[in-house]
Amino acid sequence: MLLYRPVGLLELRLIFESGMMAFPPRLPEQPIFYPVLNIEYARQIAFEWNTTSEPFAGYVTQFEVEDKFLSQFERKIVGGKQHEELWIPAELLMDFNDHIRGRISVIDASFGKEFIGFVGENTNIKGKNAIDQLFYFVRAFTYSPFDVHAEIIVNKTTVFLNYPFWQVNQFEDLDQTMYHDALDFIQLDWNRSFPEIQLGI
Repeated sequence: MLLYRPVGLLELRLIFESGMMAFPPRLPEQPIFYPVLNIEYARQIAFEWNTTSEPFAGYVTQFEVEDKFLSQFERKIVGGKQHEELWIPAELLMDFNDHIRGRISVIDASFGKEFIGFVGENTNIKGKNAIDQLFYFVRAFTYSPFDVHAEIIVNKTTVFLNYPFWQVNQFEDLDQTMYHDALDFIQLDWNRSFPEIQLGI
């Protein structure tokens, strides 16, 4: 069965650190893990809830889970008929992860006005927010694509988390051709460097 889950920036980071193979353990105050059954509902949560509180980002993940395993869980309607979820007890989340087929992917994203992104951790983008990182990458691409490649390698978590933001926004202060060329290069370089994990949406 194809399932969806809206997640925030910090949860997506933990998913990425698993190799896009697993959802992180629930917190003590979170007894239920609830994937949803349709993309519209997942998008609604990501946009209406995740973007309105810090860090102001909502990502929609998509993944497939073995039908036989899911058959033990009852579908729940929590609002309108499109608001359909599965409720997985927190203690069964590890087992749930073991029954995910393939990798988790990010298929949509929304961002609030206050979003600053995942701050760069290394080298030339260290300490920079998502917008300043993009401006750096566009400038660097014009004179040294290799420098962009090097930054991607040492900042792969940062690039993975912020790339959807760079995709879905228009940055009018940037030359649009250079901007899109730089994004295309980052995508291509990522695909060569980390082919097992999809970048962007």
